[in-house]
Order: sequence, then C-alpha cells, then structure tokens
Amino acid sequence: MRSRSGRITPAPRVAPALVITAFAVGGISIALERAPARSLRSAPAPPISAPVRFTDIARAAGINFKQDATSTDQKYYLETMGTGLGWVDYDQDGLMDLYLVQSASTDIYKPPQPLRSALYHNNGDGTFTDVTEKAGAGAAGLYGQGVAVGDFDNDGFADLYVTGYGRAILYHNNGNGTFTDATEKAGVADQGGWATSAGWFDYDKDGYLDLVVANYIDWSPKNNIWCGEHRPGYRAYCHPDNYKGQRIKLYHNNHDGTFTDVSERSGVGKPEAKGMGVVLADVNNDGWPDVIIANDTWPNFLFLNNHDGTFRDVSFSSGIAASEDGKYEAGMGIDAADVDGDGWLDIYVTHLDFELNRLYHNNHDETFDDATYASGIGNKAIFLSGVTMKFLDYDNDGWTDICQVNGAMLDNINLYHTEVQYPEPKLMFRNLGKGKFEKVSEQLGPDFMKPVAGRGLAVADFDNDGDLDLAINVRGGYPELLRNDGANANHWLEVFLVGNKSNRDGIGATLKLVSEGFTQVKQAEGGTGYMSASDPRIHFGLGQRKAIESLDITWPSGTVDKLSNVPVNHILTVKEGAGIVPRSFPRIAAK
Repeated sequence: MRSRSGRITPAPRVAPALVITAFAVGGISIALERAPARSLRSAPAPPISAPVRFTDIARAAGINFKQDATSTDQKYYLETMGTGLGWVDYDQDGLMDLYLVQSASTDIYKPPQPLRSALYHNNGDGTFTDVTEKAGAGAAGLYGQGVAVGDFDNDGFADLYVTGYGRAILYHNNGNGTFTDATEKAGVADQGGWATSAGWFDYDKDGYLDLVVANYIDWSPKNNIWCGEHRPGYRAYCHPDNYKGQRIKLYHNNHDGTFTDVSERSGVGKPEAKGMGVVLADVNNDGWPDVIIANDTWPNFLFLNNHDGTFRDVSFSSGIAASEDGKYEAGMGIDAADVDGDGWLDIYVTHLDFELNRLYHNNHDETFDDATYASGIGNKAIFLSGVTMKFLDYDNDGWTDICQVNGAMLDNINLYHTEVQYPEPKLMFRNLGKGKFEKVSEQLGPDFMKPVAGRGLAVADFDNDGDLDLAINVRGGYPELLRNDGANANHWLEVFLVGNKSNRDGIGATLKLVSEGFTQVKQAEGGTGYMSASDPRIHFGLGQRKAIESLDITWPSGTVDKLSNVPVNHILTVKEGAGIVPRSFPRIAAK
C-alpha cells in the first residue's frame, strides 16, 4: 500500500481485507448470490434429535501445556502461525493420546523457561499425564509447526513427523512408550524448508506410507521487513506476497526405514507453493490417492495420481485454484468429504476475514464448482479469519458437518479493522441433508463460543463414547479439549483399520456403509486440516437407525472385505482379509 509520501510500504497481513472491504459485505455478496452455480440437491433437514454441547475439560484433565507465541515488537512472520496438534494412540491401549506442538526461542526472543512440544498420555479416566520426557519426543529446539501421525514401517505403532521452521523431525515409535529420532537415517529433515502441514499416504500402493510436506515461504530474520504504519503499535505481520514461495516435498518410502525425495520427479514439487493445509485423498474415484494443497494467497493445488509414480497438475482446470471470481485467497485449513451423499469427495478451504471460506462441489469429472453460496454457507463468516477446519458428523445424524476454528493473524487487527477482533469464536455449520448447511454455533454452549486465537484443530473420540470431541491449540494460550456431550444419543459406528497387504494404517481405503437404506461413503485420508492430525478411526453417525445391513471396505491393495450384520454403537477393528478382529477400546465415563 502507499504511504502519504507516495513511497511503497510493504503490505501487512491484512492486505486482502484492505483490498475488498468496500464491497465484500455489500455488492459482491449480492452478485455472487445471484450468480449461476451448480445447485446441491435439496432434501428435508433432518431434525436435531440429539442436542449437543461442547465442554472444555482441558485444564481439569491435567493438560497444562501453554503455547508460546514468541511475540516481539519486530513482528517476525514466524510468530503469527501458531502451532498444531495431533491425536495418536502411541502405546496401542485403545485410547487416543494427545501431542501438542510448541515453538522455540529465536535470535531476539528468549523464553523464561525451555520450550518443548508435549505428549499427553490418556489415562482412561478423563485425565491425561505429560509423558514427554519419558517418551523422548519433545522436539526441544525446533520451532515447531505441526504434526503428522502414521506407521511408516508397518510395525503396528504410530510414528510422529513434527514439522517446523528450518527443519523437521521424524520420531520412530519404539513400541515401548518411547521414541527415537530417525530423521537423519530416514532422510526427511526438509532442511532449510519452512514445513507447515504434512500427511502420510501410500501414493504408489506398495504397502508403505509415503510422506507429503507442505512448505511455506522464504522468510528469515534477515529479510524481515517493516509492514504496517510507522506509528506506535501499528507495525503488522507482513503479507505473504512480500516473499517467494517454497516447494512441496514428496518423500517415497523405501521399505527399509529410509525415504527418497521424489518431489521433482513426481511433479508435486515443481510449482512454487505457499503451502498451509494438506489433504491426501482420492477425489476422482479411480482408486488412487491424490494431493490437495491449500496455498496462502497463491493458487491451491490439485495433483491427480497418474498410477505410475507421477502426478498431473489440474489445479486450474479443476476449479479449486481460486475463488469463483478468480482471486487467490489466504488458503489455510483444508479437508475433503462427501457432503451431499453422492459418493464423491467435496473440498472446503478456509480463508482470512473479508474473504469467503470456499466449499468446492465435486462434479464427478475432475472439476469442482464453487458451492459456497449454493450450500448456504455464503458470507456468514465474513468478519472471521478461518485458520482451520474439519469435516465431521458432530451430532451423529449421518450427515457430514463443518467445524471451523478462527483467530485473526494480526494481534493488533482491531487497529486496522474495528469490526474485527483478534480472538474469535468457533463455527459449526450443520449439514441439513444433501450438502445444505446452517450455522448452529450458538447452540453448542459457551465453551464452544469462547473467542480464542485458534490455530490447530484435531478431532477424536478420546473417551470412546461414540461421539467426536475437539482439541484446539491456541496461539499464546492454553489448548482447549472440547468434550462432545449429547451426540451419542444417536447411534454410531467407528472402524479402526489394520492393513495387511496394504499399509498398516489402511490409509487410502474406501468404506461404504448401508444402514436401513441410507448409504454413506468415507475414505481413510492422509493429512487434513492445518498442521494437525485427527483420530484415524472412521466415524459414522447413524441417527436413529438401529441396523447396519452392510459395510464394504475396499483396501488400497484391491482387497474387498464385505461385512454384514455389523453391530451399532461399537468401535470395531477390521483387519484386511480377515474381517472383524478382537481389540479393546475402553470407554471413559464423563465426569
């Protein structure tokens, strides 16, 4: 933007809002509402048969972690990102444990105490214990960003990939409650990169998980520039347009604990990126997983799998690279799910305030339509900065809903936009059936509506009671653990996959469930969200349906397991080729 003297001043992080404020909430929203769009099939809204409230139990549960924002008056770009978190059953006791990613000191910020990420063990009684030191997975000294969870060596124990500024760490799970830093041996350090989100998937279907790493921009303390106005308190975090982007990394698993960088050869690492969110899923239903990246003020990426180790870049022809009106928006959180029941994955991407959070509807022909207004979401979050989101069925009615975590990037945003605050409430869009949504946030209780500077979001049924709970990492604050109270009044099913010929986690499998004539199709996806990892178990809400006629699982290997007379209200373990096998998932009684 121009200063009064006419000199060009680097734009702060609020630039998108400054550009479109004049018409974002007026003329253009009306124009978009009237613009032709592919309409989603309408259906009567399912009644709210299970009222839900979310209760924050983090501190009562013993989770005392506090994220350090490392804030300084120099407004290092790194400070604004926050950190992610991930659910991982690291000891395979049937209870989801929680990993919280931490920042680190910088050349101008020295914390009052040493910083490290934290692993909290689920005690099975509603409390958690910090076991970081014993586990050896604290990533001390790494300015952490996010975490990806996956069993890369198929030994039955989930491993951790912790992304960060300048490098990343791969922690191998030793199977005895401890981890070993395997980064150097594996060759996945992403040295010199600014790794944000990452995800595991088996792109060549050889039975071993490969790794995608989203890298951001070429920022460093040496090129940190002044953005915002030159008066006290008005310095701002810069806009990503002031920096070159980095490249996406794809590491191929060599089956021996090492990986090969195939980023360039595969095509995924060719275009310049400003990667934030990752989702790894099959969007064209050809049985092979694809790569979708949310980029910040840069075209979003869609790489379709060619089945030969390479990918085809269809970002622009698919329609997800930009908004309906051709703008590259501040893409951050991303997820994919079938929201309208047609068996094809749709895509949602979050953006900053004064931009729209986009729902892209899958047209079944490798293209997507912007269904943001047709779905009823529209500009209902125009003053909120959507940092991340997850598709989930929060009320167990059988339709996929949208949970979005918000929080402005600028801690002094109110100086630039009086209608925008730094901490912001969360959003829940309830699916009314066939991909039509309504905002129900206010119905979910004061803990859900409490404003925070939200960053990472990870979803899990941590108490094994059949409904999905939320864990949120807060920039400069304490995390939230929002227990879902009420959804399990509806029926449900959760499926834990154990691959045999396929990768042990079953990532890439497709599950088709039929319950009293109602069909749901879900995939075991890699990545999802913003720098975070969710419960690997596949969750189905069933509403008031009491019987499941069939559950078909198509594994990446091509094996198909057909199950009938599946019990409802259970967490089942299905092993590839063997069907349902015994496994304990202890239920935690609410306190």
